[in-house]
Parts: sequence; structure tokens; C-alpha cells
Amino acid sequence: MDFKELCLVGLPLSTEPLIDDTTLRDGVQMPGLAVSPESAAGIARLLDEIGVERIELHHYQPSDKRSASLIHKLGLNARIAGWCRAVEEDIDDAISCGFEEVGISHPVSNIHFKAKWPDMTEDELLSRVVEAVEYASKDHGLRVFVHGEDSTRADWQFEKRFINAIAEAGAECYRICDTVGVGLSDPRAPLPNGIPTKVREIKAETEIKTVEIHAHDDFGNAVENTMAAIRAASGVWDRIYASTTFLGIGERAGNAETEKVLMNLYMHHGVEKFEGKTAKLKELADLIGRATGYVVPPNKAIVGDYAFAHESGIHTHGVLNNPLTYEPY
Repeated sequence: MDFKELCLVGLPLSTEPLIDDTTLRDGVQMPGLAVSPESAAGIARLLDEIGVERIELHHYQPSDKRSASLIHKLGLNARIAGWCRAVEEDIDDAISCGFEEVGISHPVSNIHFKAKWPDMTEDELLSRVVEAVEYASKDHGLRVFVHGEDSTRADWQFEKRFINAIAEAGAECYRICDTVGVGLSDPRAPLPNGIPTKVREIKAETEIKTVEIHAHDDFGNAVENTMAAIRAASGVWDRIYASTTFLGIGERAGNAETEKVLMNLYMHHGVEKFEGKTAKLKELADLIGRATGYVVPPNKAIVGDYAFAHESGIHTHGVLNNPLTYEPY
């Protein structure tokens, strides 16, 4: 019996999980990190090789534009997407950089509304984002995702209107943003922060074609919430995107780790498209560490230098006789 046979325990998914990696957008927003255009292109190439379907980029600073240009020239299988605010100038900037796909970010919670646009009504806010989506999708033919910032603290009645409005305007996918990491993975948890409940209710009560989960790790639950969303989508949605960053780098406490989500999908849910690709996870982690200056914790799951190191005599003896005794993959 090999590692894979031990880990695959009969939990197939009846939805297609798609990895939407935002290491080169949200990830490098982590304080103290920076990446050169050449290194960004190298990271994107390896993200493509491990089976990432979509790579999200910034495109505002000259170095970002250079990164986007180099990555587009690679001709990757992964789709390359820009990130925009709900304003025409950002969408124009994405178009000028050669993007055919964008994510448009807009808050959906009253906390954000009152802090950012205290004098605007809900209808005015809806009109604002609808105009941006129509400008991108209908006027310029872009493929559009909309990111519902702070979804897990949003009023559901408004959020439902918001999702239907952006769907009618031409958006393909709605991103559930657990912006401050308050999402709950328990299927019994109610709206607004019950992740499985939200995944199901969006399908039942809106017209959007696809859904995505973007989880932050403020409570240490980002991977758990991402996997909970994927499992909740099984049998409900044809596909679900998981927005992740490699090593979990990102704002504040970071995001769900790409490598952890990918390994869970492959080992525990039998997602065969990652067959033969997991061997590159360590290589990619080391590249990101060198390129950004991020120090990869040696005991980091899956990609840390100590992930397969043993010191205890009992452990060492067991592994020498059969690695399966103390190593899960």
C-alpha cells in the first residue's frame, strides 16, 4: 500500500475545484515583501506547472506592468487576470496591460459602506459597481469576476441583490471574501459568516454562474474555510474557485495556502489533475522565499525544510523501516 492509497478515503467531489492563485497580487501585499518582474514570471511559470488554473496580478506600478508583460509572453495554460477597483480607469489600465480577464473588487458590508461612502445609498452603491461590470464585460468583452469584500459580515438581503445585479451586468463569478477571517466552516453556521451556508444560498437565490472563496487567516481558519466551501459546493455547483496564496503570504495574518489546499484536494479528495505535480511544491516555495525575502518556516507543512525531518529515536527507527509509519505522503 502506498501513501496515496492510505490517504484517499472515499471522499470524491461532485464539483470541479479550480485554484485561483493570488500570490502575485494579495501575497506580495504582505509588509516587507517585494518581487522583481523576472522573479514574478518564474513564480507564475511554476504556478502553472503545479496545476493552478488562474493567476491574479496587480498592474499599477511600472514593475507590476513589466511583470504582467513577461507573464503574458510565457503563454501559460493558466488564465491571467488583473485586479481592479470598480472604476473605469482601473479597467482601462488592465486592458492596456493586455488582460482579457479582471476581478473587480467592491465592498458588500455596512461596515465598509459607512467608512468609505457614508453619504451613498445602497442603490447608488449598486449602480456604481454595475456600471463598472458593464463597462468591463459588455463594453470591452472582458471576462469578469466580482469580489464581494467583507462578505462574511454583509447583510444577506443586500448581498443577494448585489450578486444578482452584477450577474445581470455580465459578471461570471462572485468571490466570497472572508476579508477579516471571521468565516465559520461548520455547515450549521448561519449567514453572514457561515461559509457552507453562503455557498449554498448563493446558488439557491442568485443567478451568478460561478462562486469563489477567498479566505483570510486571522483566526487560523483560512484553509479550513476554503475546504469547507469546496465541500459545500459538491453536488450544488458545477465548479468552485479557491483563491489562495502560496505559503499563505498576504495582508495581516495572510491567506489560505495554495499548497495546503492543493494537497488536500489531491490526497483526501482524489482530484487527479494534480497527479505528478505535487513534487514541484517545494521548488516553488523555495523560489518564492528567495524572490521575496520571505523566510519559509522550517516546519511549514508540505514545503518546510523539516516537513520530513525526524529526530526522535522511535520516529527515526520507524521511518527507516517504513516511511509510512510517520509520514503521511
